[in-house]
Amino acid sequence: MRFPVKEISNTFLSSISDMLHNAQNTVKTAVNLAMVYSYYEVGRMIFEEEQKGSDRAEYGKYIIKELSEYLTAEFGKGYSKENLKLMRRFYVVYSNDQIEETLFTQFNNLPQVSSGRRFYLSWSHYLKLMRIDNIDERHFYEIESIRNDWSLTELKRQFDSSLYERLALSTDKDSIKRLAAKGQIIEAPTDMIKDPYVLEFLGLEELPTYSENELETRIIDNLEKFLLELGKGFTFVGRQVRLTFDEEHFKVDLVFFNRILRCFVLFDLKIGELKHQDIGQMQMYVNYYDRKVKLEDENPTIGVILCKDKKNSLVEMTLPEDNTQIFASKYETVLPSKEALQKLLNEQ
Repeated sequence: MRFPVKEISNTFLSSISDMLHNAQNTVKTAVNLAMVYSYYEVGRMIFEEEQKGSDRAEYGKYIIKELSEYLTAEFGKGYSKENLKLMRRFYVVYSNDQIEETLFTQFNNLPQVSSGRRFYLSWSHYLKLMRIDNIDERHFYEIESIRNDWSLTELKRQFDSSLYERLALSTDKDSIKRLAAKGQIIEAPTDMIKDPYVLEFLGLEELPTYSENELETRIIDNLEKFLLELGKGFTFVGRQVRLTFDEEHFKVDLVFFNRILRCFVLFDLKIGELKHQDIGQMQMYVNYYDRKVKLEDENPTIGVILCKDKKNSLVEMTLPEDNTQIFASKYETVLPSKEALQKLLNEQ
C-alpha cells in the first residue's frame, strides 16, 4: 500500500529536525549523551505517529522510509531506515524500564525523559544493552558500565565472558536479585570471588601445553585485562613475592590489594587439579600476611587458588566450615557458553 507524502505532517518532520539540530549544537563533551536522549525522542515520536495509521505495520514502514529520506537529506548519514528502527526499538525497550536512580545521585543534573528515565551511557552502549532480553541481566550490565566507566569493548568482553551468570552462580537467590537492582556490591570476600575466572585473553588455548610460569607471565603481560576480570578495587602489588621464615623461602605467585575490602588478596596458580596440599600452602601464605605484613587497620588477608580443575568436596572437607579467607576457583581459557551457564542458573 502506498501512502502519499502529505499524510505525514510537516510539523512532525520539522519537530524532529529541530530537535536534532539542537542536539548537534550541544557542547562537544556532551554530544554523545545528548544524541542518546534525542534518539529516544525520535523513537518515541515514530512510535506515537504509527498509532495514527489504520494499518500500523504498513504505515510504520512508510514513516521509517520517508523520515529516513528527509533526515538524510538534511543531516547526512546516520539516519538510515535500519538506524531509525533501532531508535524506535530503543524507545520501546526503555520507555517502561528503570534502574535505581539513587545509585547515581552524582548525575541528578541529567535530564529525564517523560517516563522519568535518565540515560548515562553512549548510544553504542545502549545498542549493545538493548539486545539483552533478560531485564535483570540488562540492568546489571548497565549499572556496572556506569559505575566502572566501562568502554564499549569492556562491556562486550564482560557480557561475552558471562559475568552476570558467573556472579549469580556464586551467590544465593536473594543476592541474584540484588545484582539486577544494585549491580555488584562488595561487602565481604565472597562478594568478589568468581568461579570460574575467565582468562580467554591469555591465548592459552592455542598452546598444546603450558607451565604455571607461562600462565603467570601471560597474566602479567595482560595485567589490565586481568584486573578487569578480577573486578572492583584491585591494585597490583607484585609477582613471585618472597616470604622467609626459619631460613626457608616461599613465593606467592601474585599479590594484589583490594581497596574496597581493605585487604591483601593472594593468588596461587595451579595448571592441574587442586590438591589438599595446595590449600594448606595457601593457608600458610595467608597466615604469614595476616601476622607479618598487614597493618592493624587492614582486614584479614584473602587467598585464592586458581586451578584448572577441582573437586568441591575436597575443598569443603579441607577448609573449616566458617572459612572466609581461602577460596579455590577454576579458570577457563576460552569464553564459557552462556547457554550452559544459564541452564545451571535456572537449576539453582
